[in-house]
Amino acid sequence: MKNKYTICLLAGLFLFIQAGPLFAASAPITIEADHMSSLEQANNVMFTGNVDAAQGDVRIRSDKMTVFYTAASEGKKQEVKRLMCEGNVEITKGEWLGTGQVMNYLAKDRKIILSGGAKAWQGTNLVTGETIIYYLDEGRSEVVGSRPSATVGGSEGGQKKSSRVKATLTPQ
Repeated sequence: MKNKYTICLLAGLFLFIQAGPLFAASAPITIEADHMSSLEQANNVMFTGNVDAAQGDVRIRSDKMTVFYTAASEGKKQEVKRLMCEGNVEITKGEWLGTGQVMNYLAKDRKIILSGGAKAWQGTNLVTGETIIYYLDEGRSEVVGSRPSATVGGSEGGQKKSSRVKATLTPQ
């Protein structure tokens, strides 16, 4: 019975892909990791160690991936509520590459939040910030810097160092 739910969950893991322009819906999904733990009581599955998930030309790599899903009930199938990747996150699609320390996918809002020194490249163009938010249905993104939080050069007379949004655009 557990295997049936795990297979259903893995198949449903990328349900969010079907309507989003970023992902291919009909391609098979593969997930590899060093370890997988299914926590049925908590309605989540955790993959750890060299996680590598792919569907079509979309690939997500991270140190850890946790899939949070709704509980199955009569007449209602399980659905992914949230997907969280932690540690050395890398998302690729074609020539687009996004990196950061944490990635959250919120199914209800259909948005991807990449944070922790987030960077995104499209060809030779680069944008960086503390957080990059991508709205799947709208095809739009936001890049957010952070407020000054560190002092450089000691406590007396030190300068505040901030993280600002930066973009490098290469003319074609």
